[in-house]
Amino acid sequence: MQLHDRTFLLLGATGGIGQALIEPMLAAGARLVVASRHPERIAHRAGVSPVHLELGAKDLAAQLDRLSAAYPDIDGVIHCAGQNRFVSLGEMSEADLDAQLNVNLRSALLVARHFVPRFERTGDGALVFVGSTFGSIGFPGYTAYCASKFGLRGFTEALRRELADTALQVIYVAPRATRTDMNPDAVNRLNQALGNAMDAPERVAAQILRAMKNNERRRFLGWPERLFVVLNGILPRLVDKAMLKQLPVIRRFLKPESPA
Repeated sequence: MQLHDRTFLLLGATGGIGQALIEPMLAAGARLVVASRHPERIAHRAGVSPVHLELGAKDLAAQLDRLSAAYPDIDGVIHCAGQNRFVSLGEMSEADLDAQLNVNLRSALLVARHFVPRFERTGDGALVFVGSTFGSIGFPGYTAYCASKFGLRGFTEALRRELADTALQVIYVAPRATRTDMNPDAVNRLNQALGNAMDAPERVAAQILRAMKNNERRRFLGWPERLFVVLNGILPRLVDKAMLKQLPVIRRFLKPESPA
């Protein structure tokens, strides 16, 4: 995929992975329409156009219509917005559940539904979705997040096959644990207790760009996480047993009032 002289709509760029994508995208010669609930947090600079967009809103389709009319030169989308909540299912509020499903999954479908017909008319376009290792491996404390990311992975796979006879590109990138402000302290301490590696957002951004430049269909990040993804697909009982051993540690961090 060529990045130079293309205009990408970047979703989820006020923090973490999305923010880390801005500099390398600009360096590659791309222009960015950066959408956020808080566009005032995005620095005005050459090649960057901050816009307001509420991915979790009921009227997202109408917002996309207005944005698309204002920026008719968009020929690529990078969806790396996301929400998570590390909590047992019984303790999760309905608002938290809705937010994760709406932002992580529903918005991705609506964004693709909006741009695919437009890209098909022009004969070119790219859709990049940032998922998660937890889109392939269910993990305790992330039931809603896993559901949304499993859905996102399935959606991108189906969409890519639906568009296989077109020039449109659909790319799915699945990072492992990443050091972002989205993670509460309990999650950082859990990863440390389990010995889980955490990548810097800049490293993940570099891997996303590599997948785009190499026209990859999917890229899973991290080792041994990539191995676990394969094992979970063919021998899920092995992963079940491994997580059962980790469950007492996980439960400690699911209950902040308990000593950790």
